Amino acid sequence: MTSQTTAGGPRHFLDLDRFDSQTLRQLVDLGKAYKAGRTINRPLAGKLLAMIFEKPSTRTRVSFEAGMKQLGGDVIVLTRGDTQLGRGETVADTARVLSRFVDAIMIRTDSPAKLDDLVSYATVPVINGLTDESHPCQVMADVMTYEEHRGSLAGKVVAWIGDGNNVAASWIHASAHFGATIRLACPDSLMPADKAVSWARERGGRVDLMTDPAQAAAGADLIVTDTWLSMGCRDDDRSKILAPYQVNEALMDRAAPDALFMHCLPAHRGEEVTDAVMDGPRSVVWDEAENRMHVQKAILTWCLA
Repeated sequence: MTSQTTAGGPRHFLDLDRFDSQTLRQLVDLGKAYKAGRTINRPLAGKLLAMIFEKPSTRTRVSFEAGMKQLGGDVIVLTRGDTQLGRGETVADTARVLSRFVDAIMIRTDSPAKLDDLVSYATVPVINGLTDESHPCQVMADVMTYEEHRGSLAGKVVAWIGDGNNVAASWIHASAHFGATIRLACPDSLMPADKAVSWARERGGRVDLMTDPAQAAAGADLIVTDTWLSMGCRDDDRSKILAPYQVNEALMDRAAPDALFMHCLPAHRGEEVTDAVMDGPRSVVWDEAENRMHVQKAILTWCLA
């Protein structure tokens, strides 16, 4: 895989549409090996990861920190108030400086342009921990989780229900790489980005867009949703638009008998998903959360070892 590596430069983990399928397959398999304990101990001893959080996090922070330390490395956590980024320093200057101190940088931010600037000026690997356009680490963990429970995604149907957001975009990328059909049931005003849909379809991916969640869920092998209101924002109009897209037992019953349910968390119980689904026998959300750490260990190793 060369498209995320500058000539002679570091290996970056950015968006899934910039990878070849073989590399992503290897990363998922390495994540499984880490989870099973079938790997070299502490391959990143002496390595240091800087983690920049311009958006708050539970799973991203803990999974990367725990994973890096299990690999023998260490981390420095930088929140918005800890860096000069919050007081006007350019991303380019921050990238140049951090590259002198650490071996890799993970960033969780809003604007994809900030990620691109970091990559342009950093001389160490950069990992996309989340932007408003994508969440590739999460979806790699989702793929790993599905395969643990049900085997290959190839030929399966994934139903995305709700907002066609950043996680949906990464799922569109993943569906093309791993051979799944993805149906996205979203309100007209919250359809996924045309760029992601076009990329997948141009590569033979099967992407179906619709507004009816029941139609998307019918016979599906996996139902996936996400919070309607990110980072604690309240928007009553948005909630009203998305109310028909709640994942409940009736919707799950339209899926295949052995269908799984996923949510990247945090969940707003009673809004996008009911307690009965979140805590029910078809939910694999806790495995999904744990697998963030295992697949990110694979990503860290790929970038650094």
